[in-house]
Amino acid sequence: MTADGDTKKRRAAQAALALVTDDSIIGIGTGSTVNLFIDALARLPHRPRCAVSSSEASSARLAAAGIEVRDLNEVGELGLYVDGADEATAARHLVKGGGGALTREKIVAAAARRFVCIVDDTKLVKTLGRFPLPIEVIPMARMLVVRALSARGGRPLWREGFVTDNGNHILDVHGLTIADPVALERELNQITGVVTVGLFAARPADVLIVGTAEGVETR
Repeated sequence: MTADGDTKKRRAAQAALALVTDDSIIGIGTGSTVNLFIDALARLPHRPRCAVSSSEASSARLAAAGIEVRDLNEVGELGLYVDGADEATAARHLVKGGGGALTREKIVAAAARRFVCIVDDTKLVKTLGRFPLPIEVIPMARMLVVRALSARGGRPLWREGFVTDNGNHILDVHGLTIADPVALERELNQITGVVTVGLFAARPADVLIVGTAEGVETR
């Protein structure tokens, strides 16, 4: 019997639990696979001391699971950060931000010694760019950034009606083939008005846990 998407996600989430140590402080990302990880975390006999969350949605889910949420400024460096992705390569380069939490996700990833990405195998690609690249922008600079992205060959679409937890807008950039994700991440981050880019390549995942029909692959 072929495993469905939720089963694959659940396998990846379950595998990441083995990396959680008792009384630790961990970072938690955002998205459907991370939600399964939070639910599984709540059932552990040992739990992290507290968590730093990348979004208001994840914070609410953690609190409902009885896990204390702390501000990153209060805890300093994190031993572990667990998050999902919209796309991932064998080099562990990622596209993230489908849920709009990319800026806080990038901050928490930067604060963690170990970044573990949990995905199902439908998220694996040879070259990033099939999934539109999310970019968080300052609202007043939205059209300025649209013009800069269009000049680079992208087709940016404003995610109308959506405001990030930081009060900003999201542009989803279609039509990009991302052959050099590290260089593109650094280039796009220099556009005036860009808060951050949904490329996680300059700081990729340290471990990629992939849920498949057969089980779990770790890269």
